[in-house]
Amino acid sequence: MGELSKTAAYWVLRVLSFFFCMNETFFAPCPRGLENALATELGLLGAVAPKTSSGGVHFHGELSLAYRVNLESRLASRVLWHITRQPYRNEHDIYTIAYDIDWTRYFTAERTLRIDLAATHSPLTSLTYATLRIKDAVCDRFRAEGLERPFIDKQSPDVRVYAYLSEDEATIYLDTSGEALFKRGYRLHNEEAPLRENLAAGLLTLAGWTPDVPLFDPMCGGGTIAIEAALIAARQAPGLKRSFSFQKLNWFDGPTWQRLKQRARDAVRTAPESPMIFAGDISESAVEHAIACAAHINVADWINFSVADVRHREAPAPAGVWLTNPPYGVRLEDSDILAALYPALGTTLKKHFAGWHAWIFSSDSLLPKLIGLKPERRIPLFNGALDCRLYGFKMVKGSMRRIKPPRPKLPAPALP
Repeated sequence: MGELSKTAAYWVLRVLSFFFCMNETFFAPCPRGLENALATELGLLGAVAPKTSSGGVHFHGELSLAYRVNLESRLASRVLWHITRQPYRNEHDIYTIAYDIDWTRYFTAERTLRIDLAATHSPLTSLTYATLRIKDAVCDRFRAEGLERPFIDKQSPDVRVYAYLSEDEATIYLDTSGEALFKRGYRLHNEEAPLRENLAAGLLTLAGWTPDVPLFDPMCGGGTIAIEAALIAARQAPGLKRSFSFQKLNWFDGPTWQRLKQRARDAVRTAPESPMIFAGDISESAVEHAIACAAHINVADWINFSVADVRHREAPAPAGVWLTNPPYGVRLEDSDILAALYPALGTTLKKHFAGWHAWIFSSDSLLPKLIGLKPERRIPLFNGALDCRLYGFKMVKGSMRRIKPPRPKLPAPALP
């Protein structure tokens, strides 16, 4: 057998050895507050024994499951492949744990590398130094195998190694995603949106919206909520327009990946003649930008965009789901404008949206009081570091305020 054939056979056996391992462990982080919703979604995608923890979900499955979760999950922020978990006491232990991993099994020396580390209650004095020790261990292991060391690239690496330190254990993961999964590929000019895409998809899930129900976002801004709803309605996998880090790992199986992508393409539906997703904003430029983003990912025909002031809006259907992320906090610093906006939202809902379920996402704890409505539900969520709530209101005809029963009239006391 020639040297080329031997090399090809070696890599075929290595890839097969990965895929015959049926019980790999993964961790999918997500915005805090979406853990239960993500666990349900992962179960539907084929994950085995999804288990929630703060900020994400642990699950098991074949390595090929990472392909599907990266491609189809709307709620996960990324998919991390669990490599090892070991006890540690100091930086030397961290180095040894990382060095003992056969990194050549996972990627080649030609791949560029980045190391990220996070910790909770770690006794180490310098997390930066611990990160450097992991980097040294990975590179030293390649050298020990007689290979060149991987180059470090902090901006756009081929491979990302994640380490998490608890008080006494170090866990090391390989990232299978690359860019965070909320980066669907429809943002223009790489702008940072106030609402991340997977959080917007989570709001739709928590609000109980389904594509057969009208949806209305009257303050759509960049259109994130409406676009995520359109992707759901179109059955378009959110990762269909992007690439992933698992394509740079040794176990990547191109034919399997292409079959999954083709199945996702075949599932996409065409838009109806009368779309049931409505979105608008008072800013004409914001609406134009939202339309451009929706068109960039081929869902513009699913959304009825318009320019209008929320205070003059009427319901586009007899019943449906109103879901919006109004200006607040860092998005709008003028408290006088806020003080006028929130009561106007309440007035609009009461006058024109009877029969609708209204959901408002905000970090402003005074919103229910300012809007003049009593929420049925308050769901805690985080938008990055912002502590937020998703407030749910069931709109009915008439006043939403509780009416106190009249006090019974008692007979006047008899005079002595």
